[in-house]
Amino acid sequence: MTTRLRKNFWTLPLDSLTPTEWEALCDGCGKCCLNKLEDDETGEVVFTSVACRLLDNQTCRCAQYDIRLQFVPECIVLRPDNMDKVGYFMPRTCAYRLRHEGKPLPDWHPLLTGTPDSTHEAGQSVRGWTVPEFEVPEEDWEDYVIEEEL
Repeated sequence: MTTRLRKNFWTLPLDSLTPTEWEALCDGCGKCCLNKLEDDETGEVVFTSVACRLLDNQTCRCAQYDIRLQFVPECIVLRPDNMDKVGYFMPRTCAYRLRHEGKPLPDWHPLLTGTPDSTHEAGQSVRGWTVPEFEVPEEDWEDYVIEEEL
């Protein structure tokens, strides 16, 4: 059984999307799979180049997406009903965050270009520059903070 995607579904409110549309909203950048550090006092979140152990560095997708919580229980599962609580933790270019904030998708998003690799071609993915978390002790993650905003 194939679930059809509605035309321009990405312009609709997040809570009106079907599960298939919700999943299709992901641009495949892999930025959400970067380990982050949050300042306890200010709440500021910074990204590191240290990637979750499940991130495939070439596809920028989770290698065990359907069962990821078995391996990474702290993985954030985005849903329309928790975006208020966890959306700030997502990269600024994230389609879920953008739509939650009432903003349009960027022009390089695969739903707009019709090309699955447009995220990578636009230099908006983490392809090829992450370090697997099992290679870096957590106490050293500060050494891997990404200075630019994601």
